[in-house]
Amino acid sequence: MIETPAYFTYYAQTYRVDATQEGGLTGYLLNLRTGEFEEDPSHVREVLRAMASSDISKVPEQKFVQETEYARSRYLKGEGAVFALYDTIDGLYDQARREERDMQPQEVALIQSLRKRTFKMWEDELARRAAGEPPSFRAEPRFPEYEPPEEGDSE
Repeated sequence: MIETPAYFTYYAQTYRVDATQEGGLTGYLLNLRTGEFEEDPSHVREVLRAMASSDISKVPEQKFVQETEYARSRYLKGEGAVFALYDTIDGLYDQARREERDMQPQEVALIQSLRKRTFKMWEDELARRAAGEPPSFRAEPRFPEYEPPEEGDSE
């Protein structure tokens, strides 16, 4: 039996496996066009049976959060506090590039902390929306013509 939630990278997206009330399993795939996790149980068996590869890997929750927020910041644009924090992260990387240096440990720690914060902001936002409250921010695809890779496609 798998301990849930379980976290995975699945091709270019993140995927979470959770237990259902009926005792089964379901999965939630990050939609790179909306930033939301959408229920998609069709990949549960595949991720649970996959050996570590470049396409599907089981990851700790911390890496799942970091990968999710990296993807959201790259594939989405919008206004609001979440996107201001993404801009702050981008600014840290830009500064290091301009100075032609590696990121300092305190910068890496700050980025990880900011990504944990934006992940929580998304969770809170989606819970508010599910409760019928109006959105506090909007996201849209940065690349409207982009379609995430299908399983088996290489990026």
